[in-house]
Parts: sequence; C-alpha cells; structure tokens
Amino acid sequence: MQDSRFIRRVTDKALVSFTLDGETVVAQAGDTVAAALVAHNASPLRHTGLSGAPRTPYCMMGVCFECLVEINGRPNVQSCLIEVQDGMQVRRMHGFRKIEVRHG
Repeated sequence: MQDSRFIRRVTDKALVSFTLDGETVVAQAGDTVAAALVAHNASPLRHTGLSGAPRTPYCMMGVCFECLVEINGRPNVQSCLIEVQDGMQVRRMHGFRKIEVRHG
C-alpha cells in the first residue's frame, strides 16, 4: 500500500464522487481515474492472470497498461487516460484481460 502522507494536492478544485468496487471515492475534478485512485490509496488496481501479482499505475501516460480497470461496465480501460466523472463506476480487474471479439 502507498503511504498517502506523500500525496499532496497543488490546487483545490471542485469535488466529484465515483465508486470503486462499490465504495465511494471522492476526487478532484480534472483528475484521471488512476490519479484519483492513487490519491485514495486504492492500490493495487488489478492482479495478473498468471501469478496473481498485484499491479498499480506505473507510467501514468498510457504506455505500460498496469492501470487497467473496468469503467462503467467497459473492461480493459487505461485509467491513467480517463478523466474521472461524477457517478462513474470503476471496478478492479482480476486475472487475464478479456479481449472482446466483434463480428460483422
């Protein structure tokens, strides 16, 4: 777990709330989902499929895919690229990524 004493806000913005696995999380408007979850101390965000190792956001710019979550029912979303929205529903990912196959 990360120590939230080392996470500080630079500015005060409007607050929004969303859920993580049913738990209410309050964040600042403009935060990415990953940043809001790190500030909330909701680590890890997912577990790997092979070893079950915990994973947390790493690069915070969409390169590493360590921050995958399900947002509003959509799996495999890079939480570092999505701005948090009021009422958003976020769920942690467990195991291997599920790949959607679309026909037609």
